[in-house]
Amino acid sequence: MKRPLAAVGAALLASGLVTGVASAAPATPLAAPAPDSPAARAATVLRTNPGAVQGTDAESYQVHSTRVDANGAGHTRYTRTYRGLRVLGGDFVIHTGADGGFAGSSVGLTAPLTLGTTAKVRATVAKRAARAEFAGTITKVGTPELIVDASSGTGRLAWETVITGWQPDGQTPSRFHVISDATTGTLIGAYDEIEAIAGTGTGVYGGTVALDTTLAATTYQLIDPSHGNGSTCDMNNGTAGCTIVTDTDNRWGGTDARQRAAVDAHYGAAVTFAYFRDVHGRHGVFGDGRGVPSRVHYGQNYSNAFWDGSRMTYGDGVDNANPLVSLDIAGHEMAHGVTDNVVPGGLVYSGESGGLNEATSDIFGTAVEFHAANAADPGDYLIGEKININGDGTPLRYMHNPALDGASDNCWSPSTRFADVHYSSGVANHFFFNLAEGTGSTPYGTSTPCGSAPGVTKIGRVKAERIWWRALDVYFTSTTSYVDSANPANTARAYTLRAATDLYGACSTEYRAVQAAWTSVNVAGTDVACGTSSHFSVTLSPTAGAVNPGGAATTTVSTATTNGSPQTVTLSATGLPAGATASFTPATVTSGASSTLTLSTSPATPPGVYHVTVNGTAGGTTRSATYTLTVNGSGGTCTSPGQKLGNPGFESGATGWAQTFGVVGQHTAQPARSGSWSAWLNGYGTSRVDTLTQPVSLPTGCTTYTFRFWLHVDTAETSTGTAYDTLKVQVVSSSGTVLATLATYSNLDAAPGYAQRTFSLATYAGQTVTVKFAGTEDSSLQTSFVVDDTAVAVS
Repeated sequence: MKRPLAAVGAALLASGLVTGVASAAPATPLAAPAPDSPAARAATVLRTNPGAVQGTDAESYQVHSTRVDANGAGHTRYTRTYRGLRVLGGDFVIHTGADGGFAGSSVGLTAPLTLGTTAKVRATVAKRAARAEFAGTITKVGTPELIVDASSGTGRLAWETVITGWQPDGQTPSRFHVISDATTGTLIGAYDEIEAIAGTGTGVYGGTVALDTTLAATTYQLIDPSHGNGSTCDMNNGTAGCTIVTDTDNRWGGTDARQRAAVDAHYGAAVTFAYFRDVHGRHGVFGDGRGVPSRVHYGQNYSNAFWDGSRMTYGDGVDNANPLVSLDIAGHEMAHGVTDNVVPGGLVYSGESGGLNEATSDIFGTAVEFHAANAADPGDYLIGEKININGDGTPLRYMHNPALDGASDNCWSPSTRFADVHYSSGVANHFFFNLAEGTGSTPYGTSTPCGSAPGVTKIGRVKAERIWWRALDVYFTSTTSYVDSANPANTARAYTLRAATDLYGACSTEYRAVQAAWTSVNVAGTDVACGTSSHFSVTLSPTAGAVNPGGAATTTVSTATTNGSPQTVTLSATGLPAGATASFTPATVTSGASSTLTLSTSPATPPGVYHVTVNGTAGGTTRSATYTLTVNGSGGTCTSPGQKLGNPGFESGATGWAQTFGVVGQHTAQPARSGSWSAWLNGYGTSRVDTLTQPVSLPTGCTTYTFRFWLHVDTAETSTGTAYDTLKVQVVSSSGTVLATLATYSNLDAAPGYAQRTFSLATYAGQTVTVKFAGTEDSSLQTSFVVDDTAVAVS
């Protein structure tokens, strides 16, 4: 039954809901990797500490790849599903130290996923709306897939519809992804999977180079046995079909213009393969030794080049006279393939992650050009300078001063997140140039810091490349951005600093240069200036416990690297009661790893409440956390038993309780379980937050601390799988911090009559805490949560 609307106006004054989510181990067991391998250690982390990746028991995880450092440290990438649905932006990396301990995670989620999986918007509606978003020629609109969109850091149910066809130019193929909200139908975002250079104009590139080819009978083919059998074929200025380029004497090019374009493409694929193999130890674009197929002479007057997920394609430019096969363009496009294969699904090709995707290709396209050391096309920080794509001799992009192209961002600003990815890339391009070459006058152009930022002293291109690759290879997630106030750890600044630490050490010259280079493009971070802070933290879970004399309590001591490199942390405890001992397993950890603390009392330990200080010491610095240990009276004798809640059945109205308007009352539409008063949260059928709270003091020396109440859930929702309206039962500290969410109920729990719910509050013995009911309701179809006959019984 829907509640009367008379109270709705006053309900708008209700305070916001404080939420908390208790994490549990993943429901689906992970495949068992080799014992004691980094992948096995990562799997252990997921089983024992799913909170490290905002995990819940509704999820399963799939290993994407594992990287192992020379010292044995590991980095295992995972993709995520939630109740069987793919999670866009749910990928993460588990990092393990050389000692096997947990060394942190890279994760885009800012909160655990707690959503229903029943769509309110039909797939046919999503499909029709997606079609309207596409501006080109459609050949197929795929069946919408129900997913969880977590690209913003929090999850929402969404439809993803993939449209295949042609972009408005009629020649660039398209695989266009449209993401729409499955509850409201609103557009969330869209991006094209096929990554092209973008632009129009004329250009030419050439040079005499060595090629690796294959002899078949008496004919040579552009198939490269030295670089994974990469091949080059001629599309004859069409958009389908491709013939392997051949020659009779293995002397390619000469006066044959069509063959010269094939030479450039074949050479570019080989040099790109060699760069990633020789510099970064990656075996080709795909990481498995396969070479890249290249297609030349695509389309008519097609002034573009693109990577479609499996191969390279080059147009011939205006009048089919100037193929877009320059070395940096080849490296740029194939670097898209590297990004797509390193990060599950690649850096999402929209917003700031899309800008980082494009910048990564510019960075490595430039790196390939330098690595080739080709006198006909020497290395520089200009993108596409050979192809004259603008028709006036200017390059496509300028890394030293991105704004010279008239559209790219030199400096980050809030508008960067809304810019086209080819222009938001300017921020990272400018960062990379400043890191490699410094600010001021350089042989490659003059770079100016943004605003009042100080100048940057260069560390050299080779070191800058290594740092960027390390960040991409082991830290970036699909949603990594420039600035993210909700998740500052999932940013390019944070990850490149971690990469610099791995390669050169915490607060090294290189680390400080990374900090300065990001600051020079107006990208700030939460990292602390070197020398002003220790680089680790210590936390406990749980933070309190109660035992009888002779008993033992345990807690998990978690450490984290907050800045710089991981530290070796030695653990200790002070403030123990008489006769008690503390043991840590292990007693020394690398920051990022955890230890189990066991506090053992003796039969002679006096009853009381003791505040035990848990210390972690590294490099002369100590970080501490407090554990509240309650030792009960001898034999568990309880000196202050009884029921501790005031007005537990609400028969004195709201006395003793704090509530939002209208919660406690005599509700004829929802009868009380006993007496005539009860607490009715929500039930309006409109957006509404209701709360009901009461503080309770829990004595020491008792063995049972039972919180119980009776709950009736009534709903007009028809879904059997989606929790649209929820009631959280929580324990809150005196400062308002949620200490625990004991349970979450929803419209899915609707049933006739009342059911008793029971929980233990023994963890909070000796403390004054607040029990809280927090209900939230969406904008339609009411759900009522009716509470009666509460109690906190201590004995």
